Amino acid sequence: MDFIAVLIGFGVGAIVGMTGVGGGSLMTPLMLGVFGLPPAVAIGTDLWFAGLTKISGSIAHWRQQHIDNDILKQLLMGSIPAALATIALMHATGVTKAWASALTLALGIALLITAVTVAYRQAWHAVGLKLERWLPQERKAAWTVASGVVLGVLVSLSSIGAGAIGATLILLLHPRIETRRLVGTDIAHAVPLTLVAGIGHATLGHVDWLLLVTLLVGSIPGIWVGAQLTRKLPDRLVRGFLCTALVTAGVKVIY
Repeated sequence: MDFIAVLIGFGVGAIVGMTGVGGGSLMTPLMLGVFGLPPAVAIGTDLWFAGLTKISGSIAHWRQQHIDNDILKQLLMGSIPAALATIALMHATGVTKAWASALTLALGIALLITAVTVAYRQAWHAVGLKLERWLPQERKAAWTVASGVVLGVLVSLSSIGAGAIGATLILLLHPRIETRRLVGTDIAHAVPLTLVAGIGHATLGHVDWLLLVTLLVGSIPGIWVGAQLTRKLPDRLVRGFLCTALVTAGVKVIY
């Protein structure tokens, strides 16, 4: 078993435990830079990593009734068909050089967007409250489905977006949702979306199964340690580090 992979899994798991985001955002660039995986394989492997690491969290939130079922259904109505359509298109055209370039660009852009969402997380609530003036309640369902479509495409192309970006979109459209239900709904949506997209990438041969298992061995205890550290480290420090890492990775992937 590769000790470096276990160590990286532990480190990323710790960041997820401390911040609630950053798993997919950091893991895919590491798979590209450290392990030298092709973009498609890095994305496919990370989709499985993200889905499997969030299953336990999703179950916990479901047991505590922290999931808004209406918002969850609306997101899935958009994201699952969009993910299937994206994978079907990749099957139909094959992973050409053009697709590889598109995947890399999508990954870099998603990293930069995630950095912005993490940096200004507190501000999105105020923006969402202002949007309510122009967004009547009866239109929110359609916009939530549309957000699911965006997430489905973005996650399938980059493996990033189901966490921080998904939570931001929910908060913009439903600013009065309780924080615990926001987190629970976001995680509950991320699990089926990442696994469906992951299965699609697996059918294309885009998953390094041995590396995936090795990373999971490190990430499971890492998440627990990160959750304990949350009580000791200032939130600004952790988020500042995460944003710096996301921007650096995004710029490096694009250029």
